[in-house]
Amino acid sequence: MTLTAVILLGAFHGLNPAMGWLFAVARGLQERSRDLLLQSLPVIALGHLGSVALVVLAVSATGSLVTGSALGIGSGVLLVGFGLWHLLARRHFRWVGMRLSLPQLAAWSFLMSSVHGAGLMLLPVLTRIPQSGHQSGHHDHGLSGGMFVAGIHTLSMFVVATVIALVVYEFAGLVILRKAWFNLDRMWAFALVGAGVFTLVAAW
Repeated sequence: MTLTAVILLGAFHGLNPAMGWLFAVARGLQERSRDLLLQSLPVIALGHLGSVALVVLAVSATGSLVTGSALGIGSGVLLVGFGLWHLLARRHFRWVGMRLSLPQLAAWSFLMSSVHGAGLMLLPVLTRIPQSGHQSGHHDHGLSGGMFVAGIHTLSMFVVATVIALVVYEFAGLVILRKAWFNLDRMWAFALVGAGVFTLVAAW
């Protein structure tokens, strides 16, 4: 069940145009190149993975300092607060332009994934992985388990984003994006709040 949740969250991230497929499509359309679109997507996934990996490292490090219950409560509060901020904020972060090099695209993906709380969505799963910091073997097990979760999550995100980007590039163009961006952004915020409430209930 946990692995299914990780895959579904990755698919949800891949569905969200703010997580990268929009920019991959834009780069492909600008240069009239499907190859450029396909070249962009792994770089976007790499930036996303970096953002999620930072959360994994933080959970692994703090697991040796706080109890699982305290970490779960803190994570839940953070998720709910972050989701409410997204729901109530009138303005959302926007990149300055569409013409990005691959290193810039990776940095953009990392930043947008962090701003949208991509790693935070995995906290309900990550906080359930054993994190025994006093014994290095258990600590390494928790870290490797977290990185496995991050990898599966990012792979799911990459697959879904690639499918959507190709469909939009070939058939739909960019005419639907304004409405889709708004709807998915609101859905994203509600999902953050829901994950936070679930984490708080489980930790309590």
